[in-house]
Amino acid sequence: MTAILSRHRGMPAQDGAGVKLTRIINQPSLRYQDPFLMLDEFRSDDPNDYIAGFPPHPHRGFVTLTYMLAGRMEHKDSEGNTGVVESGGAQWMKAARGIIHAEMPKQEEGLMWGFQLWLNLPAKEKMSAAQWADYPATKIPEVALEGLTLRVIAGHFQEHEGPIQQTEQQFQMYDLKFSDATLWQQGKINQKTRLAYVYQGEVELNGTLLQRGELVRLAPDAELALRSHGEAGMLLLAAEPIGEPIAQYGPFVMNTQAEIEQAINDYQRGRLVAN
Repeated sequence: MTAILSRHRGMPAQDGAGVKLTRIINQPSLRYQDPFLMLDEFRSDDPNDYIAGFPPHPHRGFVTLTYMLAGRMEHKDSEGNTGVVESGGAQWMKAARGIIHAEMPKQEEGLMWGFQLWLNLPAKEKMSAAQWADYPATKIPEVALEGLTLRVIAGHFQEHEGPIQQTEQQFQMYDLKFSDATLWQQGKINQKTRLAYVYQGEVELNGTLLQRGELVRLAPDAELALRSHGEAGMLLLAAEPIGEPIAQYGPFVMNTQAEIEQAINDYQRGRLVAN
């Protein structure tokens, strides 16, 4: 059985106040991968590419997850939360009914490298209360395997539990860091949406060589054999689709156009966030 359903490359994009990034999910060749709405990678050692950051902006109807490989990014929001995510750490924000937040670099030079993942929420959760959590690198379990370190950011791996656990939308997010030539295997999984993104080096998946910058859609019932020929990194994502209509306008993700118009109206009238 074919493990790889399709292969995709991200496209250059800008967001926030001009931050240069690569949009991997939610671009012309790869739209929503229910429940994953968007995946961005930002990677640059030129401060001009990231220094302007993401000034205050609204969200409604979904979840953001920021995962850093290098650099420091500060979070502040309308709920009074604040924190700095650093190399190896993650931040999770459930925007739900509404939140206004800012993400700004806490460095003026050096490498800034990380990801932001957007996950949809079921309709019944879209207008629930906003939440936020900060997880430093020390809170993310690391499983030492032969020639490989597996970091459990969300979900479970064997007896290890990642810090990000969404009762309303369970998903898995692993960071595989290959330190040497090695082989790692993963069996069939239950979730229908299954994705892999190579962010460093090259990884051979069931005999197909994947290079840095490639995302592949994977068959959920396929067993995976991942082989690295040296230092490499890969994100693995998996979840069960929500299966509901998606209406999006920038930072608002709801189920209908009427709900989008309500979100815009609420934001313009200062009613997006809870008082």
